[in-house]
Amino acid sequence: MNIRIKSEKIEEKTLSPYAMLSKNSKGREKEEEKCSIRTIFQRDRDRVLHSKAFRRLKHKTQVFIAPEGDHYRTRLTHTLEVAQISRTIAKSMGLNEDLTEAISLAHDLGHTPFGHIGEKVLNEIHTGGFKHNEQSLRIVDFLEAKKDKRGLNLTYEVRDGILKHTGKKEPITLEGKIVKIADRIAYINHDIDDSIRAGIITEKDLPNGCLEVLGNSHGSRINNMIIDIIESSMGKNTITMSDKIKESTRELRNFMFQQVYLSNKAKKEEGKARYIIEKLYGFYMKNFNKVPMKYRKNYDIKSSSKEDIICDYIAGMTDRYVINLFYNLFIPSPWDKY
Repeated sequence: MNIRIKSEKIEEKTLSPYAMLSKNSKGREKEEEKCSIRTIFQRDRDRVLHSKAFRRLKHKTQVFIAPEGDHYRTRLTHTLEVAQISRTIAKSMGLNEDLTEAISLAHDLGHTPFGHIGEKVLNEIHTGGFKHNEQSLRIVDFLEAKKDKRGLNLTYEVRDGILKHTGKKEPITLEGKIVKIADRIAYINHDIDDSIRAGIITEKDLPNGCLEVLGNSHGSRINNMIIDIIESSMGKNTITMSDKIKESTRELRNFMFQQVYLSNKAKKEEGKARYIIEKLYGFYMKNFNKVPMKYRKNYDIKSSSKEDIICDYIAGMTDRYVINLFYNLFIPSPWDKY
């Protein structure tokens, strides 16, 4: 028997009536011959996992710019934590783990170097604006390449979950909604862990009311949030938290914004990051021919603006790549002739 068909039948027999079954996917923009082994969402997961954009996440900022410490989170470790939380919830609720994993692994592909400050700067200086969720979708739709074809040609449901993992619009699948809430669970809790490691806050600074509800340790807070989501959503066509847990989570998130994300300690390098991105953008606007040809050749220059090409190029850079590029372009090289 075709293994994929066998897997699809297992899904049909075992998953919740609210799950997105692989065989019921709206499919891909460009039709392809189906795999004999993997379901359609498993193929999407694998395409994301093997992409260059996914590998670059290991050197992109989560909260702290270009961290040297081995244990600080990066966009890659954040992504893996979101995937783990999402799969736990999906499996417990009888939903499609493969779909949640595919969305999770791709949701932050569009993040810029230097994290949210990079996103903010590009949004300010690029004429078309910039949002990382939209860039994530642009990456899987166009910027990544599958063999000699542009884009990864992912399924409708995965693309929807990527685009709507942040913002007011809700994903069309429960699996996408899981990723949206798992993203928040992951970053709130691991950013607390990193901020304590960085000496920006201490355990004693965390609001007692939240800890009484959510737990006194990193692991217990994540566990309690996950259990609450499962208990509050089981057997329903929704993904939600109880009012009590939701309010404490909101308060803890507000605390992190006030004490960490907007604090002087965490933001002290942001001025430099802003300067680097602004200078590079301005440089390439004046010297478009300096954008590497191997990058420019992917575009139809007649239909693609140079602003969009430059924005894509900078947004795809890692922290260390953008720093080294700035150094090479703007810092004089020492004279080495004797």
